[in-house]
Amino acid sequence: MEKINILIVDDRPENIIALEALLQRDDINLISTTNPNEALRISWEMDIAIALVDVQMPEMDGFELVEILKSNPRTKDILIIFVTAISKETKYAVKGLNTGAVDYLYKPLDPFVTSAKVDSFIQFIRNQREIKQKNKELEAYQKELIKAKEQAEQGKRIKENFLANMSHEIRTPINGIIGIAHLLERTPLNEEQKEMINLLDISSSSLLGVINDILDLSKIEAGKFKINRTETDIENICSGVVNLLRIRAKEKKLDLVIDLDPELPRHVLADSLRLNQILMNLIGNAIKFTTTGGVTLKVEIVNSKGNNIRIKFSVIDTGIGIASDNIEKIFETFEQADEQTTVKFGGTGLGLSIVKNLAKLKGGLLEVFSEENKGSTFCFTNWYEVVRESTPDLKSVKEELTPLPNIKVLVAEDNPINKFLIVKILKDWMINADVVENGKDAIDKLKENHYDIVLMDTFMPVMNGLDAIKLIRDGYVPGKENIPIITFSAAVMDNDKKTAIDAGATDVMSKPFELEVLHQKITKYTTY
Repeated sequence: MEKINILIVDDRPENIIALEALLQRDDINLISTTNPNEALRISWEMDIAIALVDVQMPEMDGFELVEILKSNPRTKDILIIFVTAISKETKYAVKGLNTGAVDYLYKPLDPFVTSAKVDSFIQFIRNQREIKQKNKELEAYQKELIKAKEQAEQGKRIKENFLANMSHEIRTPINGIIGIAHLLERTPLNEEQKEMINLLDISSSSLLGVINDILDLSKIEAGKFKINRTETDIENICSGVVNLLRIRAKEKKLDLVIDLDPELPRHVLADSLRLNQILMNLIGNAIKFTTTGGVTLKVEIVNSKGNNIRIKFSVIDTGIGIASDNIEKIFETFEQADEQTTVKFGGTGLGLSIVKNLAKLKGGLLEVFSEENKGSTFCFTNWYEVVRESTPDLKSVKEELTPLPNIKVLVAEDNPINKFLIVKILKDWMINADVVENGKDAIDKLKENHYDIVLMDTFMPVMNGLDAIKLIRDGYVPGKENIPIITFSAAVMDNDKKTAIDAGATDVMSKPFELEVLHQKITKYTTY
């Protein structure tokens, strides 16, 4: 325990000796002097907590000494107790308290009263110092928390910037590959060429799926992922996933079976996109890690309450199984059961992590039962509201997109493949298009010609699309402030889209884009 320094100031040595004998104990240091000036020096040099000061002293009385102590920032917090033999009249007590004292001891000293008062002030000092120490610790913790918060925010910004840049750099060429594959599909092809185009489409879509998985995981971690429940046909969702993955199962000579509960309702309220994502990941994983036998998707009703039913989706395989000590590990980001799994089967280790997070967001339960070398069963269980009366599912036949003659479009795109793709699409729609490679050229072109709409890429050299849009909206091109501008962006984070709208974009399209959506937007913004 830290010792408390107590200063005794009295011009008579016998009084000092008496006080020292009375107060002596192990947890305090007693310092004494008969000289007030010496007392000032000691107070300035040492950490004095309490001073017992005689009032009547030659050269300098106790009142004068205390006034000096209280006027100095280094000594103003010392607790002063006056020791006096003068009258107990109120005026003297008031004078001492006004000077800065906290109490009086009257001579002759009562040993019990003296010890009790000094003990109480010692405890007060200890409590005060403990509070000060705690405050210092709290301030230090607060600084550490602020620093940690700033580092976390900086890390978040770096991560978001990385994801946005990665998305743009990868999705931009994928957009070109997918777009050109779609254009080639519309040309005369023999069977071998059709098969190659199909493989090209599957490969690029698979790569796009990995990117989307990373972005989805980031949104989930940031708490920005939303579940949108709409009328959903469970049977169609399950059949669609199984049919999509059946080719992969056939390549490995595996049986892919779907087992649906006959009591399953036609429609429930569910987030069909995320349910599809969960089943795709679970069944895709099951096929990947199964070499013989097969994979079964079993869908059954396990409970019901009123208009709500609890549906259990079980993906059962006869694959390699998972060791019990690795089951928790497989749900971690970028992790697989062991290194040999990654070497033999490949993959990013993102799928099950996303499934786990999606299941949690949907309020469902994800379970896994597995035996090494015998197979695994992954179960996703959740409550769904049954839709009793459903609107007929009228599937419209895909129509040819109508030509849009007499529309002039300015395209700002620096990527040569995407430039070729957009121009070819617009030409097929009988749209007259001019093409530039950056925002500065787009502004110059806009000054020279009339256009009905601008298609502007976000990331370009010299001047990016957002800066160009801001200048156009600010009147840099007189008379063109309100021209419709659609931005193309390979960055698909929500804040990227918000940034584009805030800059003045009329609408935002993500790469790769669907032809029907682009056609619809051009029609919408050029019809007056």
